[in-house]
Amino acid sequence: MPYVKTSVRTTRAGTVRYLQLAHNEWDQDAQRSRTRVLYNFGREDELDKDAVRRLVAALSRLLDPAEALAAAEPGELSVTASRPAGGTHVLDQLWRRLGLGEAVRTTLTRRRLSPDTERVLFALVANRALAASSKLAAADWICGDVHIDGLDETSDDACYRAMDHLLTIEPVLAEQACYQVTDLLNLEVDLLFFDTTSTYFETEEADEDVPRDDRGEQVPAGSEEEAGQAGFRANGNPRTPGTTSRRSSSGWPSPGTGSPSGSGPGPGTPPTPA
Repeated sequence: MPYVKTSVRTTRAGTVRYLQLAHNEWDQDAQRSRTRVLYNFGREDELDKDAVRRLVAALSRLLDPAEALAAAEPGELSVTASRPAGGTHVLDQLWRRLGLGEAVRTTLTRRRLSPDTERVLFALVANRALAASSKLAAADWICGDVHIDGLDETSDDACYRAMDHLLTIEPVLAEQACYQVTDLLNLEVDLLFFDTTSTYFETEEADEDVPRDDRGEQVPAGSEEEAGQAGFRANGNPRTPGTTSRRSSSGWPSPGTGSPSGSGPGPGTPPTPA
């Protein structure tokens, strides 16, 4: 098993200690153990500690967190829990930058609620973003799956009470978030990305209404097809043709209050005899 071997030399300047990574091997011929030097670290006072840290980190990756921690610390040491903190840390910093945490804590003044309500609300937001689940499952997620600064554990009852408080203070939080996001969007940027699958643009002036046929070509003015196009445009959908009817000069009354073309009440075409 490798170990750090220390050797001492006395010089005119004083005593100097040298460090070596060594390993004891059994010499079959001599029938005794011999020391084999694997690596020379050099003088102890000139030791490259950064290189040693990199070596320890590289070796620690070969062990699980509990074994690596126990190997680095002397004495009896055991790991009781291990939780990831990256995702919740990023969201917590955004939560604080938007001022939502301070806004929630302000609303807790003179209310019979736990001071941890703000942390519980953040934890529920983080749960929705990282591992969306019910309030009951969210409480287990907060207690056992992630680390949230300032909130070691919670209960489903605390989550429900925090949600009731959120419904009360929602306008205050919405206003705070709006002001903060507006300031962020006022920053000067060099490049903007648009997701065109959910973005559309509108203008104050309507587009020119030009009648077109099924192939997208413009219908000649004055043609019978243009008259039909005008009929289904009156229904309010320029893309899906509707049923049109021609006005007649006969004395048959219209059966409804208006013709399908939307031309209003008036005489209509008599039904065809069976």
